[in-house]
Amino acid sequence: MSVKNTQAADQSSKRAAAILGLCLPADTLLYLMLPMQPEAFGVNLAQAGILLAANRLVRIFGYRYVMGFYAAKGDRPASMLAAGTAALCALGYATLSGFWALLLLRLGWGLSYAALNLSTQVMATAEPSGAERRAGRSRALIATGPMLALPLGAVLCLFYGPRVIFFLMVLTSLIGLWLATGLPSKAHPMSDSKRRFQRPDSVAIWSFIEGLTLDGLFIIGLSLQAQQLMAGNAVIVAGVLLALRYVSEMLLSPLGGMAAQRWGATRMLVVFSLMTAIALTGFGSHWLIVGGALVLLLRALQLPLVMTVVAQRHPGAGRVRALAANAVWRDVGAGVGPLLAGFLLPVLPSVWVYSIAALCLAISALACIQQQRVVVEITQ
Repeated sequence: MSVKNTQAADQSSKRAAAILGLCLPADTLLYLMLPMQPEAFGVNLAQAGILLAANRLVRIFGYRYVMGFYAAKGDRPASMLAAGTAALCALGYATLSGFWALLLLRLGWGLSYAALNLSTQVMATAEPSGAERRAGRSRALIATGPMLALPLGAVLCLFYGPRVIFFLMVLTSLIGLWLATGLPSKAHPMSDSKRRFQRPDSVAIWSFIEGLTLDGLFIIGLSLQAQQLMAGNAVIVAGVLLALRYVSEMLLSPLGGMAAQRWGATRMLVVFSLMTAIALTGFGSHWLIVGGALVLLLRALQLPLVMTVVAQRHPGAGRVRALAANAVWRDVGAGVGPLLAGFLLPVLPSVWVYSIAALCLAISALACIQQQRVVVEITQ
């Protein structure tokens, strides 16, 4: 494996992550603005919830089509189309009103995110050497955009309303479109599959549980606790909380990648997951602040690991399909999580809800170790 190939993979991975980091803030800002001021967008609160979930739902059913286009056309055309669509979505958030207009934008963004997210993962794992390091750095670059945009958007919202910030997001997405012209355009080999739905392996099950617990139950619970315990202007408090999530990703995801490179991605995935399960249990009992902070930190350490594990277990032509399938399972979990939170948290003690979620996360992580042993035995 040549140094030249590794350097090319490093550059492409950074560029793909930067593109997503420039296009993603419009989506994260909508999560901040829409639930708090739905009337400014011409919708009610129930419609706002549907709009915020629509981008995940369309990815669950549309990832296979995005994957086929991406694999056939390559990163440059797919990312240029996705970044251009992101710019149009941001312009629509700034100017359009009403449920159906915004729904169309959310569906377009969902498919665009699928393409950009797939590009970051494929580029980060293009070369086995240094894949863990590239994955960690990729997550940090992606988080930088939302981390900077959220506090700025919250402040601008106070003075100019919730829609002005999206004009700035049009410009950042157009910068992402320009960066996409420098990505490679060669097609990606992809294994054939006659089955539309693949049986999930242990890593996919872990991704589903992780999305359900950390992107669903935990984030909703964190928002509820913040509303109850924190005073001050709601939009500023919410903006800072969401920004802190991305700060932890920006600072700690590279460390997670370095730890995986030194001690193994699967091993560190299991270690961090078990630690997260303990912190999640504490969050659900009497350690709200400490437990919540630890969950955010450990989540950031875990983010770059799963794509590396998937790529290691599905080398060659199976990598693109496996990465896409794993992303779908995470989206399914992240979509189910808020629904469970809304149903369970009002009727059950939080310690029970988060303890059971923590147990499921720990069991799914341990199952990844068992499957790794089977894979190693087969390859030997």
